[in-house]
Amino acid sequence: AKTANVQAEDMMLFFARRFMDRPYVAHTLEVNDDERLIINTRELDCTTFVENVVALTLCAQNGYTDFAGFAQMLRALRYRGGKLDGYASRLHYFSDWILDNEQMGFVCEIHAPNPPFTAVQKLNVNYMSRHPQSYKALKAHPELVPLISKQEQLLTGKTFPYIPKQKIDNGVVMRQTVHDGDILALTTTMEGLEISHLGLAVWKNDGLHLLNASMIQKRVVEDSQLLRDYLQKRKSATGIRIIRVGKGTK
Repeated sequence: AKTANVQAEDMMLFFARRFMDRPYVAHTLEVNDDERLIINTRELDCTTFVENVVALTLCAQNGYTDFAGFAQMLRALRYRGGKLDGYASRLHYFSDWILDNEQMGFVCEIHAPNPPFTAVQKLNVNYMSRHPQSYKALKAHPELVPLISKQEQLLTGKTFPYIPKQKIDNGVVMRQTVHDGDILALTTTMEGLEISHLGLAVWKNDGLHLLNASMIQKRVVEDSQLLRDYLQKRKSATGIRIIRVGKGTK
């Protein structure tokens, strides 16, 4: 008999591969003047790809088989405490997404063992409040900026263990630590941000790969290059945080 976690891993990759070759499109959630639950499985960015896969996995685990159940799960994942209450209730920073969905019982972040978790990320997030013109809602409603800034301040200073890109290898410990279907959050030194990209872990014979909605390849792909090589080519990339989907609804 398989454990719930093994089932979640199988489901994550099963559902993720249903989205293969769907086009990468940015800003698909920024279409309305007022915040609404946007469900778009035809066009995906790295975050909406991961959200849709997690929602489908949790629906499968919990016996939700209709569209209403999927919409309910997506809302629960995307908004603070599962409640849609305007633009500021959306979990814009992925660290916030992780913390909120841990509280909801949907995911858990993996922090051990050390090695490979040999580094610690200390958050300093302020990108949205410093670049409101880059966001349709903040541009139209500047009164939202202080709310976003307050959320950034609550995140800033928090610390999270991560696996530095130099420590990503094809060894036994790494394979035991990172499971197929885990969410990989790519840590970054980009000013004001903490996570630059998201994808899912896929182990192949040669090592760890990334299944993701790729801005570069303009579609959902299972990247042929090793994740380690992908990260080494990006100077601002520092490593990966690991988030695992767990069974449970609230």
